[in-house]
Amino acid sequence: MTSFRAFRIHNDDAGYHAGIETIDTDALSSGEILIRTAYSSVNYKDALAGTGKGKILRRFPLNGGIDVAGHVVASTDPAFREGDAVLCTGSGLSETRDGGYGEYARLDARWTIPLPPGLSLRESMIIGTAGFTAALALLRMQDNRQTPALGPIAVTGASGGVGQLAIDIFSRAGYTVHAISGKPDHFDFLRSLGAADCVDRHALAFSGKPMDSVRFGGALDNVGGAMLAGLLPLVAPYGNVAICGNAGGITFDGTVMPFIIRGASLLGIASAGTARDIRDAIWQHLASDWKPRHLERIATREITLDELPGVFAHMLAGDSFGRTLVRIGNTI
Repeated sequence: MTSFRAFRIHNDDAGYHAGIETIDTDALSSGEILIRTAYSSVNYKDALAGTGKGKILRRFPLNGGIDVAGHVVASTDPAFREGDAVLCTGSGLSETRDGGYGEYARLDARWTIPLPPGLSLRESMIIGTAGFTAALALLRMQDNRQTPALGPIAVTGASGGVGQLAIDIFSRAGYTVHAISGKPDHFDFLRSLGAADCVDRHALAFSGKPMDSVRFGGALDNVGGAMLAGLLPLVAPYGNVAICGNAGGITFDGTVMPFIIRGASLLGIASAGTARDIRDAIWQHLASDWKPRHLERIATREITLDELPGVFAHMLAGDSFGRTLVRIGNTI
């Protein structure tokens, strides 16, 4: 048993509260693998969980953090040995089991990924759930016959963490990317990540017609709502729109015409419950042919556990930009 520091979230007689505590490894969720944490990251879901602004946790108390990477210190699974570098994203972290915001984490072997050659632990957490989501979208689109020849890929919410990594990942995979964002002051930065064109969402006028002239080969939509409804009539025949966010609303007013006339497909991207074989394939891509080329540029902030609450507040206020890396232990 080892004592360590963690950002722990409670919902009890004192209400919803969270902060740094010292706990023992015996208090961690069950699992075959105990790791010494090196890095985690901050996602919007983490900010919701850490502040109680969203109903993320299904039981309490839990350590926050839906991403984690570190080195194995003990394992009852023969596939993992002491000293192995591993990572885990989603898979119930900071939802049904303790997450990555602690100096130690205990993981379920089914969802623990050996760090693939070509990635460092630091790089894996800059990518984190955000980059995994973007890569999962690309995998599903290509499985449904998306190719660069169909035309440019629109990435909405392009200034966010998923959006920035999507620009880098899709362009690395050979696609022309058009970034759609409501923050034109970030356009030069998005172009530096690989965006061939940037469109101000405030100036983006949709006709409202069930079908319109083709503008995009496909799209990765982080927004939903009116944005999703407006994009679908602009997608090329047999193109795909992958939806992974709802910043613009959970409903959209559209028609069946893009689907039955052009054969467009709407693909749901649910990263947290992704099957293990797909996870393995995606992380192999992210360590090789889809590895983002601008990770250090996308990682705009590096913090410690103690700085988490301030970062949460900025993120929920819409003031964050890029990826925030949480440095916890060994920086290898």
